[in-house]
Amino acid sequence: MRDYSSQINRLRDVRHKQTKKEMSNNVCFLVFLSCLGVTSATNLEQTTIVIDGTRQIAEIDDNFVCATLDWWPPEKCNYDQCPWGYASLINLNLSSPLLAKAIQAFKALRIRIGGSLQDQVIYDVGDLKTPCSGFKKTGDGLFGFSEGCLHMERWDELNRFFHATGAIVTFGLNALYGREKLSGNAWGGEWDHTNTQDFMNYTVSKGYAIDSWEFGNELSGSGIGTSVSVELYGNDLIVLKDVIKNVYKSSRTKPLLLAPGGFYEEKWYSELFRLSGPGVLDVMTHHIYNLGPGNDPKLGSRILDPNYLSETVSGTFKNVDRTIQEHGPWASAWVGEAGGAFNSGGRQVSDTFINSFWYLDQFGMSSMHNTKVYCRQALVGGFYGLLEKETFVPNPDYYSALLWHRLMGKGVLGVQTNASEYLRTYVHCSKGRAGITILLINLSQQTTFTVAVSNGVKVVLQAESTKRRSFLETIKNKVSWVGNKASDGYLNREEYHLSPKDGDLRSKVMLLNGNPLEPTIAGDIPKLEPVRHGVKSPVYINPLSISFIVLPTFDAPACS
Repeated sequence: MRDYSSQINRLRDVRHKQTKKEMSNNVCFLVFLSCLGVTSATNLEQTTIVIDGTRQIAEIDDNFVCATLDWWPPEKCNYDQCPWGYASLINLNLSSPLLAKAIQAFKALRIRIGGSLQDQVIYDVGDLKTPCSGFKKTGDGLFGFSEGCLHMERWDELNRFFHATGAIVTFGLNALYGREKLSGNAWGGEWDHTNTQDFMNYTVSKGYAIDSWEFGNELSGSGIGTSVSVELYGNDLIVLKDVIKNVYKSSRTKPLLLAPGGFYEEKWYSELFRLSGPGVLDVMTHHIYNLGPGNDPKLGSRILDPNYLSETVSGTFKNVDRTIQEHGPWASAWVGEAGGAFNSGGRQVSDTFINSFWYLDQFGMSSMHNTKVYCRQALVGGFYGLLEKETFVPNPDYYSALLWHRLMGKGVLGVQTNASEYLRTYVHCSKGRAGITILLINLSQQTTFTVAVSNGVKVVLQAESTKRRSFLETIKNKVSWVGNKASDGYLNREEYHLSPKDGDLRSKVMLLNGNPLEPTIAGDIPKLEPVRHGVKSPVYINPLSISFIVLPTFDAPACS
């Protein structure tokens, strides 16, 4: 990416040369800002972001946003709380109109079926060696539960629901079937693929569309609860690839093969590519729970700490991308499961506005390292559900995900900024239209940022070329836009400003441009309408808020 540091430094010089007289002439403007929620106690800081629109630094999938559906029964509890209710694949109320509308709002929402219990699920089809019965709590079972069962009648119901809502389905397969427990948490022996093959044959015979099959859940490396060696896993993928080819030999489209759905360990992941061989694994999946346990009282402070957000996970995204480029360039990277806080999420954190700072930052950060898909744990269930488990009313993160899905396109652009670390900035080509969309996340509790934007050709600092103006005069008269097309006439930009109701970061109600986002009286997902401003007005990002800024005619050749 180009180095625009000299242009950014010029901005600092202009701001530092403001005089007291200039500042006193801007009292009326400060009163205007106070109406927007910027009080006298708020710091006002100008920043410029310089966007390299000449090339894309990474690319995501058109359907980047993904949510999971899990197998946990109501008896799943953590920290004396049992937050799953009837949110399992087995007992989820598929007849809820709001649940269907929440998925349909994406037009094509990826849904990943899987989770900790998937390696104990038997498919009730074909010749079974053991009875197929439901999950039961047991002291000697993995994660405290016995094996469970997916009856084909329920599989039929689920697929009718997926078809009606337009969902794109990834199904996580049982990778322990036929194996035996060894010492510690290790499992060995050959994987028995017959139950999986029978299940796939049934699925194809019914015409059910499965976008991808994922092998195993958190069995890689040292594993979570149990593990399988990379030597066995690599061989299993070869077997599974052949099963998929045979089952789908008459189908026009072939589903992708995903693995291992665990926590990234460089040596194990690299070896998996070597042992399975070229072209076998289509997508390498890994999981993210970087905020810690759900009962940690520091969850909120971690979310608002820019250093913590970057240091705990940015290297993982970068290393996964590098592992793929070096050892499996035919494959791509997905975050197969991410809930922020593990063990069902954090009560009054994961389901409130504050979590969107972490969630959208994850979207932006992972995208910069060629993560194609990001699956949120969960669509429904736990405290981290995008939807409330009983009413299916959307939590704030649902609307964050929906806005990203509608606004942020595949192309990721490079950006440099002179802003403090508390203003997180991500830029993509706009989705389905010309121009760019900027995601701005303000983690600061006291600073309102006013943002100027450049495409690297020039940075306009003055309303008039012959007179240097102060910072506040500049943002009263200056564009938040620079590009060759910016002088073609009066232009509008679109802004989507997200904030919590009543300023409470633990609120379950998100405001869009000051208006609460709640289902309509008719039970529909509300419209997500922007405010429109001329490009000669300032872009302001209030403390502890999130904004999407759409610049429809920004000059970015990479987005053409």
